Amino acid sequence: MSRPVPTRRALLAASVAVAATAAASTVPAAAVPARPPAGGGGRTASTVAHRAWSGVRDWRHGSSDGLRVHTGARPGLRIGTPAGTSTYRDPHGGTARERWEYGTWLSPVQRPQHPAGELIASWNADTPEGTWLRVEARVTYPDGTSSPWYTLGVWTSGDGDDVPRRTSVGGQGDGRSTVWTDTLAVTEEGLKLTAFQLRATLLRAPGSRKTPTLWRLGAMTSDVPDRFEVPATAPGEAAGVELDAPRYSQNIHIGRYPEYDNGGEAWCSPTSSQMIIESWGRVPDPADYTWVDPAYDDPQVCHAARGTYDYRYEGCGNWPFNAAYAATYDDLQAVVTRLDSLLDAERLVRAGIPLITSQSFREEELPGAGYGTAGHLMTVIGFTRDGDVIANDPNADSNAEVRRVYPRRAFENVWLRTRRLDADGRVRGGTGGVCYLYFPTRLTPRQRHVLRSLGVA
Repeated sequence: MSRPVPTRRALLAASVAVAATAAASTVPAAAVPARPPAGGGGRTASTVAHRAWSGVRDWRHGSSDGLRVHTGARPGLRIGTPAGTSTYRDPHGGTARERWEYGTWLSPVQRPQHPAGELIASWNADTPEGTWLRVEARVTYPDGTSSPWYTLGVWTSGDGDDVPRRTSVGGQGDGRSTVWTDTLAVTEEGLKLTAFQLRATLLRAPGSRKTPTLWRLGAMTSDVPDRFEVPATAPGEAAGVELDAPRYSQNIHIGRYPEYDNGGEAWCSPTSSQMIIESWGRVPDPADYTWVDPAYDDPQVCHAARGTYDYRYEGCGNWPFNAAYAATYDDLQAVVTRLDSLLDAERLVRAGIPLITSQSFREEELPGAGYGTAGHLMTVIGFTRDGDVIANDPNADSNAEVRRVYPRRAFENVWLRTRRLDADGRVRGGTGGVCYLYFPTRLTPRQRHVLRSLGVA
């Protein structure tokens, strides 16, 4: 089934790729090392770096005002004695309340080894009724000046009338960088970011005893090479490995819930997220989706769409929002990052960790898909003995048709490239290996090793 009309996610991906592949800065690198190459083949060091804060020591390395560190099995930040009150007027009409108690946490300055063209944040949090959080980032340029603080997300897992609507923020920029929905991109030609800071603000109604808990906060910076083709890889250590995951079709939901972007093509991201969440044995409480029409199959997919919907973007494809939704399930962590090679994906799968990948392609570029897309999310759950990719692709007309096998060379190229030609021969962008990784708080030694090697755990 061909779906050539660009989605909002696709338009964002194309714009981000343009900014991400500008000429490299000559400013020397410092501080946070990029991960080493994941194996042979003459590969160069990665330009992808991921830095996250999640433990007691991590939180105490930052600057806190109005928050306290909650210790225990899953340490996090909570509102203690509030720093004060602030005003936020919900542009989407979720709540009439404008005054909120708050506390903030500011990360140490991070200096990636490689100057970067873009930054994508992700966070894991619990937001009880009446609570929410804001995540911001500020980047430093080679001349030592900084961008303004950019909002990368106003987040809450709920959408009742006691909290603001979950949203990205538009209209942000300083002429040198900007934010496209969920991605902070340096837009001035030849310029890179050389450092960044993150800031999280936790908020609640004045006088409330409830508090959000921020378990994890991080960001990925990258400077992926400008390329139409990526180096080919031979089958690696996951040949013949297939992980167990449910199969959900996005297309059986076409026309459902226009207020959450109408199902079908627009739901590839939450449908993929739900498959991987459930592959870890986590399922929503049936009480969470009593609002879904009982005549609909797979109501948990409708629940995922509602839980990831971005009211400004008007869609469910916001990358960090999908990760944050996954982390609302018991003891699941989630990040948005990039991988350099299909070999990295194989190492994850071999360790028992599936992934969700973002790609765009013409129909003939991915044999077996039966459609073309300007932007699509699917899962990678395994590899055949010949090294081809086993994907649960939600772009199917039934759950039974979701499992696909895609040729290795075709898949790695459409996923990892940053440039492509559309059906009219025009140059468009690719996501350059963007993926979501969902994994439990309690990891096996192998899982921890692989995630650490990718800069994630």
